[in-house]
Amino acid sequence: MGNLVNYSALLGIIGLILAYIIYKYVMTFPSGNETMTEIMNRIHEGAMVFLKREYKIIVIFIVVVFLILFFALESRMSSVAFLTGAVCSMLAGVFGMQAATYSNARTAQAAVEHGQAKALTVAFFGGSVMGLSVASLGLLGLGVFFYFFSGKDPVVINGFAMGASSIALFARVGGGIFTKTADVGSDLVGKMEAGIPEDDPRNPGVIADNVGDNVGDIAGMGADLYESYCGSVVAAIAIAAAMTEIPSAHKMMLMQLPMLFIMAG
Repeated sequence: MGNLVNYSALLGIIGLILAYIIYKYVMTFPSGNETMTEIMNRIHEGAMVFLKREYKIIVIFIVVVFLILFFALESRMSSVAFLTGAVCSMLAGVFGMQAATYSNARTAQAAVEHGQAKALTVAFFGGSVMGLSVASLGLLGLGVFFYFFSGKDPVVINGFAMGASSIALFARVGGGIFTKTADVGSDLVGKMEAGIPEDDPRNPGVIADNVGDNVGDIAGMGADLYESYCGSVVAAIAIAAAMTEIPSAHKMMLMQLPMLFIMAG
């Protein structure tokens, strides 16, 4: 069983390659007419600008916490694991956002040309990039740290989960606040004052609302899922590592069990 766990990082890399292949497949679908493409590009640009600005703030927090952990803990690799977990979570958000914001118009065009089934296919594959990125980056990071430190200093792996959690703290709330502010603003000004229909692209607030939906429900939710995914695995490993009443060989088998579950997933 131990030999299988050694391949966990490799499976993570394969998952990332598969996510990229799916992304390229989604990009082969037509994005519709000029107006649809223009709206899609505006939403994509706004979402990536928001993500870039948000990550600039998060990076400051991550660096400060990394330095504190680096000098405060005896095991300095825990701080490296923290930094790695945070970076992987941010990458998952970028990958998912890139795919989702380019698949929306393509989903609409597929519905126009081929109907509901084709639209569902495009939407499903567009969303699966985020899902595969979350699972694969988590498996890659956990696999590397488990391989090198599970038998020596299993506490190091806790840092990876902490790094993932730190991104979720900001991304989930920041994106949610942005989308709700844009939603209410576009309704009050666009509908009530200017008389523009709801969800009309002539209202800049509607574009902002769609940007917020992406950053909140894709990057934010993705960071939340990544934190839960990594945190639950690390918690199970920590429980097994703390079982002092069982032999070391059996303890290691129990520590490997959650890794085998996510490898199978």
